[in-house]
Amino acid sequence: MNDKSAFSWEQAKQVAEKVLFENFQEYLKDVEMQVLQGAWQGFTYEKMGEIYHLSVNYLRGDIGPKLWQKLSIALGEDVNKSNFKGAMERAWAKQQTRLSNPNTTVKLPTVSSVTDLSFPEGSVSLNSPFYLERDFVEELCYQTVIKPGSLIRIKAPKLMGKTSLLTRIIAYSQSHNYQTVYLNLSSVERSILTNLDKFLRWLCLMVSRQLKIENQLNNYWDTDILGSNDNCTVYFEEYLLTTINCPLVLGLDEVERIFTYIDVVEDFFGMLRSWHEKGKISPIWKQLRLVMAHSTECYIPLDMNQSPFNAGVPIELKEFEQKQVKKLADLYALNWHESQVEKLMKMVGGHPYLGQLAMYQVKANNINLEQLLQQASTESGIYNNHLRRQLEILKKNSELAEAFKRVVNSSEPVELESIQIYKLHSIGLVQRLDNMVIPRCNLYREYFRRVL
Repeated sequence: MNDKSAFSWEQAKQVAEKVLFENFQEYLKDVEMQVLQGAWQGFTYEKMGEIYHLSVNYLRGDIGPKLWQKLSIALGEDVNKSNFKGAMERAWAKQQTRLSNPNTTVKLPTVSSVTDLSFPEGSVSLNSPFYLERDFVEELCYQTVIKPGSLIRIKAPKLMGKTSLLTRIIAYSQSHNYQTVYLNLSSVERSILTNLDKFLRWLCLMVSRQLKIENQLNNYWDTDILGSNDNCTVYFEEYLLTTINCPLVLGLDEVERIFTYIDVVEDFFGMLRSWHEKGKISPIWKQLRLVMAHSTECYIPLDMNQSPFNAGVPIELKEFEQKQVKKLADLYALNWHESQVEKLMKMVGGHPYLGQLAMYQVKANNINLEQLLQQASTESGIYNNHLRRQLEILKKNSELAEAFKRVVNSSEPVELESIQIYKLHSIGLVQRLDNMVIPRCNLYREYFRRVL
């Protein structure tokens, strides 16, 4: 029997488990194991979907590409459904050589050898290996967005990954041949947000453009009889949803932008809630799936039956745990011990952006971690620009600045007014402990204790 025929499925599975754990500190998920074994047996994604009772688009558009990308990183070569056997057999041969000759070390390639290191800013791109999935979060979102009339609410402070998750939900929807629209409400001009009719016409026009559908607002907008909400609803029901005749995923990012616009907020959110309720009974509205991302609760009182914030599936993004921070460090090929991960987390907690910025600087500029942390809260530290932006926000609200000053100067949790807690949490400066707060991390405590 030749060497090629001697390489078995069990050996291939061992290789996959080993290299994925060494590079990502994780083992194959059940569905990844099914895809890998199905590919080993030469099955198409259609056949796998039939055998495992899973969506073909889910396997082809999500699980499969992610699995081959992780194996490409772990094995140091381009891996796909067609060629993975050869790549894994070569990795198996290297492992056997290392076992038979303990003095020989085979260095598995790191992520930095197969990707360009880019400065961490904004959302994490779809093809970036530096995006870390949270336990069950992405899977729950993917399962929800394909359900008729669904609503997903993503809530987290700024720089916690809301936009990155939202773009992945949209990409997953596109893999199911859904139409998708992404709107960032932070880009809407103030003059539009102060007028409900203007804002809803803006919404309809932007959706039309992204769907590449001709603007027909003047033919559907009846200002003599219908109100703005009704006109917007009619435009979606009789024109947009009817024209595309397929599921539409509408992603609304930075929704908190409109919380302070009293003339818009109540009617707009009431309309979104009514659309969600229509999706439970109306075939045309079942096509619409709403995904909203916001950094804090809506502190404008809304009727509980007219608010989208107590409906749908809530997704709250938490900080990374230590194992996830270690995994991110490994992706940067830093070879950190647990003690180094703990030092970083002692300063910035499990904050995704702050942690990744530190790892980037250590890797890209060959900075010593201890020195970086010593200077972290100073004007010469790597967080200088981020800290100054946070300070500018506080300077615009003296009461909020005074409230946060109490927090950073106290060794115990501090009780604040609800509105102050909401605002400080949305900025990302505090953690909530029941009805009290503490600084989100020591970086903020040290810096703002000094400058406030």
